[in-house]
Amino acid sequence: MLSKKRVSRNNLPIEYSAISEKMARQEGHDQEVVHVRDTATSGWDRTESGRYRMVALVIGCLLVLLGLTALTGWLLEVEIIISIMPGFPSMAFNTAICFVLSGIGLATSMETGKHHRIVPVIACSLAALLSAVRLMEIITLGRTIHNVDVFLTQFLISPSFVEQIGGGMGPNTALIFLISNLSILFALYGKESRGQLVQELTSYIAITLGMIALAGYITDAEQGYRWGPYAAMALHTAIGLVAFGCGLLARSWWMLPTNRAQIPLWIPATICFTGLIVDLYTPLGVANGILYVPLVLTALWFGNRNAPIFFAFVCTVLILLGFFAVNHSQDEYWREATNRSITSATLWLVAIFVFYFMRNSQHLETERIRFSALVRNTPDAVIAIDEAGRITSFNPAAETMFGYTPLEAIGNNIKMLMPEPYHSEHDAYLGNYRRTGEERIIGTTRMVSGRRKNGVVFPIDLSVSAVVTGSSKTFVGIVRDISERVRQEERMKTTLAQLEEYTADLERSNHDLDEFAYIASHDLKEPLRGLHNHSRFLLEDYEDKLDEDGVRRLNRLIRLSQRMEKLVNDLLYFSRIGRQQLAVKRTDIGSIVRDVVSTMELLLEERHAKVVIDGVLPDVICDAPRLTEVFRNLVTNAVKYNNKPLPLVSIGYLEHYAGKDGTTARNVFYVKDNGKGIPQEFHEDIFRIFKRLEKSQDSDDGTGAGLTFVRKIIRRHNGEIWLESEVGTGTTFYFTLGRKREGQNAAA
Repeated sequence: MLSKKRVSRNNLPIEYSAISEKMARQEGHDQEVVHVRDTATSGWDRTESGRYRMVALVIGCLLVLLGLTALTGWLLEVEIIISIMPGFPSMAFNTAICFVLSGIGLATSMETGKHHRIVPVIACSLAALLSAVRLMEIITLGRTIHNVDVFLTQFLISPSFVEQIGGGMGPNTALIFLISNLSILFALYGKESRGQLVQELTSYIAITLGMIALAGYITDAEQGYRWGPYAAMALHTAIGLVAFGCGLLARSWWMLPTNRAQIPLWIPATICFTGLIVDLYTPLGVANGILYVPLVLTALWFGNRNAPIFFAFVCTVLILLGFFAVNHSQDEYWREATNRSITSATLWLVAIFVFYFMRNSQHLETERIRFSALVRNTPDAVIAIDEAGRITSFNPAAETMFGYTPLEAIGNNIKMLMPEPYHSEHDAYLGNYRRTGEERIIGTTRMVSGRRKNGVVFPIDLSVSAVVTGSSKTFVGIVRDISERVRQEERMKTTLAQLEEYTADLERSNHDLDEFAYIASHDLKEPLRGLHNHSRFLLEDYEDKLDEDGVRRLNRLIRLSQRMEKLVNDLLYFSRIGRQQLAVKRTDIGSIVRDVVSTMELLLEERHAKVVIDGVLPDVICDAPRLTEVFRNLVTNAVKYNNKPLPLVSIGYLEHYAGKDGTTARNVFYVKDNGKGIPQEFHEDIFRIFKRLEKSQDSDDGTGAGLTFVRKIIRRHNGEIWLESEVGTGTTFYFTLGRKREGQNAAA
């Protein structure tokens, strides 16, 4: 007996139809349905799968034992073993061999691994070959030729005993052995789901044909176990074939436990058997039509939704057998044929209805499982209540959030999870909603407070929706704990307040710097100009009255006052570079370089210097006046600090830069000279304001702030500047410019 218990699952009181439809559209395939069901009941399936495997293994061993017993009867020439009862058809010698081979194939076909398939493949192939040859023999040579039996028995059994027993393998027996062994081979090498389906269908056919033969013996209806004038199926052959069919069915359920029957197999088998017996004694075929309807309905308890089609086929075969097993008069023949046709059509109609009902039920069950998994695994609490406010569903996230177990929460009023004032107002709101239908919070998301089991009140986001099922209405709330978000918002507010304070301080600081710049440009520079002017006046008016040392000191005072004024101007300019906005736009760098060279013609001629542009310089988005200053400073330094008779300055662009130290960069500009070079230890010092490594020939004209301005401007463009230098050979300055939108102004 094969049976199955229904798996119990927690049923949810509501369904999200929108979520279900969306998930069904995305994953509505049958294979995924099976996978979902397998996942939900995997532990139970493994246990049941082991039971089905054991049943199939035991049946396989019994088939081997049955076949060996019959072979022993043939070899010892004991007729009672072969025929069971005097006068009954005997089990043919090749039938006994097929039982042994089929039993071995069934028992060994459930071992995993390719090397374990050798034995079942050989056994099932030989059994299928024997039965196929016998069927071809019956079809082509007729009922009196038994070449297969003669060939197998001529060396082992006396011809007189063979002639005494007679018979041979019947066509119904050969057909069952052929399709059953082929189904095992298909299950071993075919797709698992299709192999299981084919094997389950084959098992029903084998069980049905075997039951028909048994019914023929019980009712003395020879048509049940003998097809036409050919050899008959022996009684113990029929019993063995029914067992073989049960073994195939158990093996198919072992392959895919989700397709197993949820009803004891003896129930549909008893219906088949009873229907056939009753049919044989009700010539008009009315009673059997009523009895076979429950057989089709038993398909509702099978996991395979094609089961009603299988049962309708079985019922049709039984109805035809009952019709042809009874002799009919000429008057009753067509009336009974019409009656049975109507009965068969009705059964097929019922089967189709059951098929579509099972298909829809499977889809609904799959969506229910998916929705249940969604509710159980969502990080948000999902709580359902009825119209009276009683909790009907409480998912694990709600249990974690509020501290109540489902047993403690379900059945109680939802206000147990609410602090004041929501606790007192909730029942009144539900009553008002029932009376007026006014929806104030349904369909919206709002921020409220919840209360945990320990009394702690915490902020939550609550979204409520109403689900109508028949005449009842269920309210579903999705709750999200936003305690961390609220804390983050509070910290953000504090941070914003601090930023506002820092911004105000920065604005005050900038204002102070502006005031300082004003003072420096007017008040500080005014005494410097006075010192410079009075020194010049003294030198002009009293130069002839002063000695050489006095004249030298006045000249030095004039130069120092001029240098002091330049330092103040550079310091103020450096301050403005960091605070003023950059007016960026798309600029032709080649045009900037050419303008710089044209303004430096006098210096270049004096030093016999030359500036060349390597390749094409691209257009970039930048502040053109500031970048002009960058190139002017770099070119000026390259010419001033150059000890070669013919200074050479090269300006170019590299899409990809690879440095000597392995560093890489893209979109790099460079200014290269053939001057003195800069030692490695001074590569950073040269960018410090007012820092000069040596005096140039025009040292009085410079303050040492040029490279400081250059780096400040490039950094304002989100770029970087670095250099490579070799003492005695020359220096190359590289720099990049960051990306800015055209027309964008960079804040100070």
